[in-house]
Amino acid sequence: MNAVNIIEQLKKRKRSMIGEEQLKKSAVLIPLIEKKDGIHILFEVRSMILRSQPGDICFPGGRKDREDPSPLHCAIRETSEELGVNASDIKDVAPLDYFIPDMGRIIYPFVGRITENHKLKPNRTEVAEVFTVPLDYFLNTEPKKYKVNLQVIPEKNFPYHLITGGKDYQWRTPKIDELFYQYDNRVIWGLTARILKHFIDLIKSE
Repeated sequence: MNAVNIIEQLKKRKRSMIGEEQLKKSAVLIPLIEKKDGIHILFEVRSMILRSQPGDICFPGGRKDREDPSPLHCAIRETSEELGVNASDIKDVAPLDYFIPDMGRIIYPFVGRITENHKLKPNRTEVAEVFTVPLDYFLNTEPKKYKVNLQVIPEKNFPYHLITGGKDYQWRTPKIDELFYQYDNRVIWGLTARILKHFIDLIKSE
């Protein structure tokens, strides 16, 4: 084996992400619904009986199961289960850019059109209620932005003696932008707002 052989072998592989197989994978769908006054985006309010983020506003979606052949299948399955619609009523699904909100997760967002929206039957164990917001509102409204400082806390047995500076090592503490949209009495923030902003930016750039 020589350097040329190594490089030629690597050229044949498909590029991916280091550590992707260790990330917990989820998928969400931004549901578009056509109404008389134009296109609306549908949101869910998470059930108050859920342990994780009860009462928060989100898009349909969830963890990718082993039975899901792809993130797309996961997004459609979760949307169908949460909104009580047939998978066949979720049409024209397109992928957005994947999102890594932290070191342990990767989220695959999609956007799609839901037909027969009058037949929605939300799963009350997961969804307290659903509501829609006109797409035009987001096209004409910039979210409010606030900075959040992230903190690095190594575990108790972290080997400080192996790194330069030991316990005085200067960790990088990144900042993230936390976005907030307010529509009537609804507050859309967190991952949902960031994915929504990405979607709106893509529309505006076309």
